[in-house]
Amino acid sequence: MTVNAKKIAAGLGSDTIPEVHSHLCRTEAGKYAEALREGEPLLIACTQEAPLFQELAGEAESTTALNFTNIRERAGWCAGKADVSAKMAALLAEAALDVTPAGSISLKSQGICLVYGAGEAALDAARKLSARLSVTLLLTDATDIIPPAIVDVPIYSGKVVAASGGFGNFEVIVDNYAPTIPSSKDAVQFTMARDGAASECDLIFDMSGGTPLFPSHERRDGYFHVDPSHPAGVMEAMFEISDLVGEFEKPLYVTYNPDICAHSRSRKTGCTRCLDVCPASAITSEGDIVSIDPVLCGGCGACASVCPTGATSYAYPGREDLIRRAQMLVSTFLGAGGREPVVLVHDGVHGNGIISMMSRYGKGLPANVIPFAVNETTSVSHDFLSSALASGAERIVLLCDPKKQDELEGLQAQCELVNSIMGSLGYGEAPRTVVLVEADPDKVEAELHGLKTATQLKPHSFTAIGDKRTIARSALTLLNETAPKPQEVIDLPDGAPYGRITVNTEGCTLCLACVSACPVNAIQDNSDKPQITFVEQACVQCGLCRNTCPESVITLEPRFDFTNQAMSPIVLNEEEPFECITCGKPFGTRSSVERISAQLAGKHSMFADEERSQVIKMCDDCRINHLTTLTNNPLAGDDRPRVRTTMDYLEAREARGKGGKNGELSVHDFLLDDD
Repeated sequence: MTVNAKKIAAGLGSDTIPEVHSHLCRTEAGKYAEALREGEPLLIACTQEAPLFQELAGEAESTTALNFTNIRERAGWCAGKADVSAKMAALLAEAALDVTPAGSISLKSQGICLVYGAGEAALDAARKLSARLSVTLLLTDATDIIPPAIVDVPIYSGKVVAASGGFGNFEVIVDNYAPTIPSSKDAVQFTMARDGAASECDLIFDMSGGTPLFPSHERRDGYFHVDPSHPAGVMEAMFEISDLVGEFEKPLYVTYNPDICAHSRSRKTGCTRCLDVCPASAITSEGDIVSIDPVLCGGCGACASVCPTGATSYAYPGREDLIRRAQMLVSTFLGAGGREPVVLVHDGVHGNGIISMMSRYGKGLPANVIPFAVNETTSVSHDFLSSALASGAERIVLLCDPKKQDELEGLQAQCELVNSIMGSLGYGEAPRTVVLVEADPDKVEAELHGLKTATQLKPHSFTAIGDKRTIARSALTLLNETAPKPQEVIDLPDGAPYGRITVNTEGCTLCLACVSACPVNAIQDNSDKPQITFVEQACVQCGLCRNTCPESVITLEPRFDFTNQAMSPIVLNEEEPFECITCGKPFGTRSSVERISAQLAGKHSMFADEERSQVIKMCDDCRINHLTTLTNNPLAGDDRPRVRTTMDYLEAREARGKGGKNGELSVHDFLLDDD
């Protein structure tokens, strides 16, 4: 490949033209050693020899920070004579950015392992693993097993009917659970079978050949589901599981803010997007909020992708770092003279493998297709997609592994949302975001080289600061300002996280149930008069207001309002307050009080006459006062006796001519004067 140092330096805005090394890991290793001694952080444009470079740094006892990026398979190795200097500059600039590391949790394993399978193959695997782990063998079928001369592994029979937990804390429920009979002769026999036996373990080695015990089992740390008919796969899994003893660090893939979660209020369910898309069953409902188990979380990020409020956010890396990387990639590419940039979002395993095969045995990536590695493509949300497009990306292709086909629902919905908005703004009928589910490098290559040129988007520079909705609105507003057909309001597909609500004012009683139910304060009341207002930008279309409304007069309308009105409160319904007929204090809406009065006055035993029905039109205080003055007042009773004081006793003594020595009262006076 050709590396044009001058153009790369210009693309990076550097006045110094770097020296290009073609054999840095071998004959030019001395120059690498010199760079280490300078102590400045190093970015090495080679990932193939990264272990060697790290080893050399260790031998030199260097503390220099090392970072690596691949400009060979991702840029240099491509067919044709297109200049890839702009892409190389973009890849180098993106790799030089610092990102905030994700947090982590500590997981412990004591090596207690359950081997679950059938026959001699399961017994052989259990025996081999017992050298490193504390193994128990659970057999689904023992017909071909020869009773071992030495029982070095506990053997039981049974069928796992339920399994839960994760690495270091699995629990299994077994039916037909039975231990072996020690006196078994020609065949292994079992005794005292029972159902519902429960046990715990740190690891599960499942070679039963049946349905995996967990959904999306590939993401369940500590659980290995292998095909017993493939010895190589069994052996590879045995090597991997045998090392899982001790304490391990696992990234915290997502963060959660329950304060803005729109899941539920007052036992009314609203948003269930994260629960619907989580493939690992790591998210559960906990009343008004949800709970995310970091041990079970496999890091797909689908929950963060579909969360309308940003309560669930992907942290590997965080939202701002991810968008900043994409902005740097696109802006550097365009600034270095690149044209029609297409961002190829891919994961580190499947995507890197496809790109490597394309570059080594095919035409490689087109010069305008810039690879962008993420931990999981399913973590991408519409805020990232719109930000990348607003930065000048012509199109975004998201390369996904067909093995994860069942996990793509949320990602596809995010792409449909962005495509719908872009189409409404006149950016052409061709989708600007494409989900490419493919494992064949030739087909991926054909798709990428066959992309038709779309209308070039004007690049905008903006800082991605704020929550998910703020960033998305900033990017979409910029796209609208320079759109072929700028819009004020556009309709969105059902399920979109933007929109407004409409209220049928004829049926609305202004009970304010919707105000208390709204998790994002999009609906608010007015302390001075009966009124509800609405801020469209805050609404996430969770439906809690609709589900809570006792009159069923609220309707959701998914749309996106680009005007400033979306950020200002508008009145949904208001009425003239009803004033107390006694004190004039406003205490309710006129329509509600008059309707209740018409329904109850003279028709209900408590409001049978005019005097009693007046309480309906009184405030709380006046209502109580009025009830106490009514004839046959249920609260009335006999007059309270007058409180007797010392003066009463003195007067009584004088009236009777009684008195103790020196005119003092005696106990006798108090005992007798009881009238």
